[in-house]
Amino acid sequence: MMKTKILNQNEVAKAAEIIRGGGLVVMPTETVYGLGADAFNPEAIANIFKAKGRPMDNPLIVHIGKIEDLKRVVSEIPETALKLASAFWPGPLTMVLPKAEEIPVQVSAGLSTVAVRYPAHPLAETLILLSGTQIAAPSANLSGSPSPTKLEHVIADMDGRVDAILDGGECEVGLESTVISLVGDKPRLLRPGGVTVEEMEKVIGEIEIDPAVTDKMKEGQTAASPGMKYKHYAPKAKVVIVKGTDEQYVHYVNSKKAKGVGAICYDEDAPKLHVPFFSLGPKADSTAQARNLFSVLRSVDDAGITLAYARCPKIDGVGLAVYNRLIRAAGFEVMALA
Repeated sequence: MMKTKILNQNEVAKAAEIIRGGGLVVMPTETVYGLGADAFNPEAIANIFKAKGRPMDNPLIVHIGKIEDLKRVVSEIPETALKLASAFWPGPLTMVLPKAEEIPVQVSAGLSTVAVRYPAHPLAETLILLSGTQIAAPSANLSGSPSPTKLEHVIADMDGRVDAILDGGECEVGLESTVISLVGDKPRLLRPGGVTVEEMEKVIGEIEIDPAVTDKMKEGQTAASPGMKYKHYAPKAKVVIVKGTDEQYVHYVNSKKAKGVGAICYDEDAPKLHVPFFSLGPKADSTAQARNLFSVLRSVDDAGITLAYARCPKIDGVGLAVYNRLIRAAGFEVMALA
């Protein structure tokens, strides 16, 4: 039996009332579902970490409902931020900027910066505006597990842990937002997503890519963005990324055929595989792979797979975001065949 109330799109005002009262509401966005609370209420923010089982040194993203509210969240707005906002907001882009004093330390994990974005989802935008505040929201999953892109994913992880879930259907992008830091000498990509490095460089010029985008963070290093520090997005099954040609991948996976072994593959691989398979989409369509990834990772567990061999995505454009999530789901374990 459901413990948490599911609200439909006509009940956004009820969700806003919960936010104003210090409660927790799961809201849909174009990226993934977010677990939201009043960004200026420290007690409510603490309850986000409790509901997720999230480490307190992992910062949150503050969501705004109109660009004018950016000045309430940050203390400084550089020209690069205005250019990116004009090009990509509302949308799947988060900017890390110097935080306003009013932002609780729990939101920023003690950092002097805050991550902020303007989501491109009508229900999220309406919820934020009706709440009369800004909403801090990480993904609405148990910490470390795949992020939720469908209502059933949210219910599986958050039923009984939050006050309400706002149903917005399936998320369009399927991966969390791109995160770029605009603090320091050069813009720096902290997490890839639906807005690509190539697209942003056309607007603001050269962007550095943080080494933690494709590799494990160093011991003791401070996370400047969500999703950088820990093994993340992982199913219960062990995931191993396999680098190689189409033929090498298929041959290798088939050679490992055994009970509990499965493949996270492309559409083109499926007819050749002799193990249970879960397709991310066409090989050439990184956008489809991004949209399907978290659902596929959850399906792997639902099917009782204990070891999944995953195709290595191309590491550019949206493919970089797919690789970033997969490498964390795999605990950075990669098998190179070529």
